[in-house]
Amino acid sequence: MNRLTLGLRRPWALVALIAFTITAGLWADRAYGWAGQVAVSLLVWLELALLCANLPRGIGERLVACTWISGCGEIIASLVWGLYDYQFGNVPLFVPPGHALLYLGGLLIAERLPAGMAKYGPYLVPALAAPVVITLALTGQDLFSLPLFLLFTAFVLFAPEKRLYATMFMLALAMEVYGTATGNWAWRAHVPGTPLSTLNPPLAAGAFYCLLDWAVNLHISWKNRRRSDSSPRGGAVTGDAPVPTGSIVTIPLTVPAPLPLN
Repeated sequence: MNRLTLGLRRPWALVALIAFTITAGLWADRAYGWAGQVAVSLLVWLELALLCANLPRGIGERLVACTWISGCGEIIASLVWGLYDYQFGNVPLFVPPGHALLYLGGLLIAERLPAGMAKYGPYLVPALAAPVVITLALTGQDLFSLPLFLLFTAFVLFAPEKRLYATMFMLALAMEVYGTATGNWAWRAHVPGTPLSTLNPPLAAGAFYCLLDWAVNLHISWKNRRRSDSSPRGGAVTGDAPVPTGSIVTIPLTVPAPLPLN
C-alpha cells in the first residue's frame, strides 16, 4: 500500500477535523435548509482548498481527482439513475469535496492500522458482513447489497489497496447511516430499472467508495505515466513520493571529442 500520509504531523487531529466537518456539516445542511447548505458548501470547499495547498503534492492531486470524479458519480447515481435523492432534489455543492475529505480520512486511518489489523483486518470486514448481506438478500429486504458486496469482496481479495478499501467500506457505512438518519438524503426502496430492493441505506453502499478509490488510483497512474512520457530522458515522475535522501543518481557525462591536428 502507498505510504502517502505517514510523514504528516498530527494525523489524528486531521482525522478529527474531517469527522467534525462531515457530521456538523450534514447537521447544519438539514437544520438550516438552503442557507445552511450554502454556508456548509463554502466552508467545505475552503477547507479542501487549504488542505490541497498545504499537504504534499501527491495527496493534493488525489483529493482534486476524488472531487471531480465523485461529482460525476453523484450526478449519474442521483440525478440520472435515481438511486437516492437529496433533500432539495439536487446534488449539494459540498458533497464532492466531502467525498475527498472522507477519502483523506480513510487514507490517514488505513496507513496507521496496527500490524495485525493491517494484515487480517481487510479480510475480517467481508467475513463479518457476509452473513448479514446474505440474510438481507434472502429475506428480500436488500437485494442490491448482494452485487455491491461481491464487488467489495473482489476489491479486498485482488486489489493492492485492500486496507484502504476495507477502511472506506466501514467509514462510508457510518456516514450513510448518519446522513440518512438526519434526512440529508434517502435511498429509494427499489433500484430504478431493476427488480432489486434496497434499504435506506444499503448495507454494502461502501462498495461505491471502493469504486471511487479505484478510479482515483487509475487516474493518478495515468497522470504519472503521462508525466513520465513527457519528462526528459523518460524519467518517471510519480508525484507520490520524493527520491529518498542519499540515493545515488548517475548522470551521464559527455566528453568533447579532441580537436583535429593541423
